[in-house]
Amino acid sequence: MEHTAVDDARQASADLTQGRPWSVRIAVQLTVLSAAAFIYVTAEMVPVAALPAIASDLRVSEALVGTLLASYALVAAITTVPLVRLTAHWPRRRALLLTLLCLTASQLISALAPNFAVLAVGRVVCAVTHGLMWSLIAPIGARLMPPTHVGRATAAVYLGTTLALVVGNPLTAAMSQVWGWRLAVVVVGAAAASITAATWLTLPRMALSKEHVQTARSQERHYRNGRLVTLSVLTLVGVTGHFVSYTFIVLIIQNVVGVHGPQLAWLLAAYGIAGLASMGLLARPADRRPGAAVIGCLSALVVAFVVLTVLAVTGQPAIVAMLVGSAAIVLWGAAATALPPMLQSTAMRSAPKDPDGASGLYVAAFQVGIMAGSLAGGLLFACGSVPAIVAASALLVTTALTGVLSNRGLFRLAAM
Repeated sequence: MEHTAVDDARQASADLTQGRPWSVRIAVQLTVLSAAAFIYVTAEMVPVAALPAIASDLRVSEALVGTLLASYALVAAITTVPLVRLTAHWPRRRALLLTLLCLTASQLISALAPNFAVLAVGRVVCAVTHGLMWSLIAPIGARLMPPTHVGRATAAVYLGTTLALVVGNPLTAAMSQVWGWRLAVVVVGAAAASITAATWLTLPRMALSKEHVQTARSQERHYRNGRLVTLSVLTLVGVTGHFVSYTFIVLIIQNVVGVHGPQLAWLLAAYGIAGLASMGLLARPADRRPGAAVIGCLSALVVAFVVLTVLAVTGQPAIVAMLVGSAAIVLWGAAATALPPMLQSTAMRSAPKDPDGASGLYVAAFQVGIMAGSLAGGLLFACGSVPAIVAASALLVTTALTGVLSNRGLFRLAAM
């Protein structure tokens, strides 16, 4: 049976009328979308989790392997908007299946790569459709739910990204050490293939109306959408600030907080668990008072980075640095994890006639922020200044918070 976006909206409205927007059918579909997010992020971070093993096997430096993350973000940033426009007339399920097929193929190429160059090609195959996937996945989740539940649907989809950081990346790292990085990549590829099949079986086709296609093909109008452009710029600044430090979070925990060995892994786990908890707590406020929720998260990030900066500069006693610094790391995880679904749902609300295109511009800005943050953090690290890294994050996130406070209309609620 073929479904259109209108059919899905009617079904969602019927579910709401019957008091059950979270029906079993919708729960299964959102779970599949969350699984797609999980496997994409896990695959993206494989070079981080398996960096030493890849470098040793391919006989290249660890620094060279590290460039795979920044180059991945660069490719994703460049291809997102053109691919969103190219596939604007496709049924949404078909476009999402394209991204998952590319992900599966990239893992096969990577697992068989005889040298670093072929591995890089495999990464590019995945990166090309990375931004398209993120432009699709949240709007698809939103279409499955009533307009009053957009924030909660987006948070449910983003749950997969947090689980990737808490479960996916540690598992790939462990498999790389025990069985080798190639087998870890094969496992990721097999999971991607399974999720591709589940996507085809469970999601509706989601063909778009002629009016929607005509609107989506006119995506240049998004650059004249002041609300969306402002949100994207502030997102870029904030994401840059986050990744300046996040790229070197292990070194920050070791050198600033003073946590080493197994305790470091536990603190990283606490970072991810705090993110899971905050996403659950803020899912409802993201629909009802998104502005207050975003301001609260940005304020928490500022506090976390300021605390870490003070600890890095002043050199507090070990016990003080460990306790206060650990609390700051957990606060950082809670705030940073909850922000992306709220910001993307806001981007979609800013262009209700073309949420996919608006999401594409937001995702492109997000990817540029990842690239800029990792490169800026690398430059600061090359200068041997960990305090400068966390101070730069504090400055950039404060700038993003100031911009949000100056543009409170960014988060006004409107029907999708």
